[in-house]
Amino acid sequence: MKRWIWVLVLGTVVAAGIAMSLRPQPVPVESAKVRVGPLRVTVEEEGKTRLRSRYVISAPVGGVVRRLRWKAGDAVGAGALVTQVEAPRAMALDVRTNETARARVKAAEAGVGASESRVRTLEEQVRAARVDFDYWRAERERDERLVRGGDLPASRLDRTTAELRRAEAAVASAEKQVVAARAETVAARAEIGVAQAALRPAGGGGEMIAVHAPAAGRVIKVLRESEGFVNAGEPLLEVGNANALEIVVELLSADAVKAGPGMRVLLTRWGGEKALEARVRVIEPGGFTKISALGVEEQRVRVVADLTSPEPEWKSLGDGYRVEAAFVMWEGDRVTQVPANALFRVGDTWSVYVIENGMAQLRTVKQGHRSALAAEILEGLREGEEVILHPDETIAAGKPVTAGKLH
Repeated sequence: MKRWIWVLVLGTVVAAGIAMSLRPQPVPVESAKVRVGPLRVTVEEEGKTRLRSRYVISAPVGGVVRRLRWKAGDAVGAGALVTQVEAPRAMALDVRTNETARARVKAAEAGVGASESRVRTLEEQVRAARVDFDYWRAERERDERLVRGGDLPASRLDRTTAELRRAEAAVASAEKQVVAARAETVAARAEIGVAQAALRPAGGGGEMIAVHAPAAGRVIKVLRESEGFVNAGEPLLEVGNANALEIVVELLSADAVKAGPGMRVLLTRWGGEKALEARVRVIEPGGFTKISALGVEEQRVRVVADLTSPEPEWKSLGDGYRVEAAFVMWEGDRVTQVPANALFRVGDTWSVYVIENGMAQLRTVKQGHRSALAAEILEGLREGEEVILHPDETIAAGKPVTAGKLH
């Protein structure tokens, strides 16, 4: 009997082991609960700060600029003297050049005399033409009265009218010649000044031209510090108001069409402890092509936002600083939501696996707004239900699962 008892026990153990091995084993999965809370949908891009008003101070004329005493960060008042530019000094003249310049002066003076004499002659011609015009105007008035009375034929009036028109044209022509002659006189006098300037002795200092700041602010960049020759229009200094910053972000054109003036923008990773807030001021109407880091052509649009956080919170920011800008496309306070990686497509609908009594159950849901990490659920789930994250082909409806929460 003892032998049979041990055989029966051994057979029972073997049968139990076979039954346990044939039973479906629970699949370990990660899970999360459906919760109700705030949800924010954002579009994130890298941006940078920029001065709202920037002034580049340039040399008004070519010449020798004095050394600039300004340094980056110095305060500059409106109208403050930035530097001075000395006009070019006269060159030393050899004998031949000197004599040529003197001859030019004499020729220019003679040209002025000839032009003035021609003006006087032409003015006499204008007066004579006007006298002739007045005569024929009076003749036409007299002929008109005689023709109306029948004392003169109409052909006489026609000849008088023609003479009057000829005299009028002569007056206009003479007046135009006077204007041209006076212009020649002005040009000849200017030539005298140019020729006399060429005779200026070398070595003397040129005219000093002051350069002033157009507005109050701080020096952003010193483009030319040392004394030396500069060309007209060469930049010397950049001035701007460091307290008037704006944020410039290059959004994808598909995201820019969803943005609008007044949209809230959150600024992070700028170096401070808390996020800053801004508001979109303008979306530029023109886009441009930009090559991404992966070598893909993208259409971008510049969006400009104004800081709305108190100035003491961002006073350490300067021009050209990097920020991470998150454009708030939508946000809600009490939103039923699940992690976005719990959703998957089944045909044309969104679905999730819900854990019920240790079993995975397929549930069709209606999705609303979606962020990078979470999705709004409009229908199909209740707060507190547990869903499976990252579902794969090992999960099926009715299959036992062992759930663990995502930390």
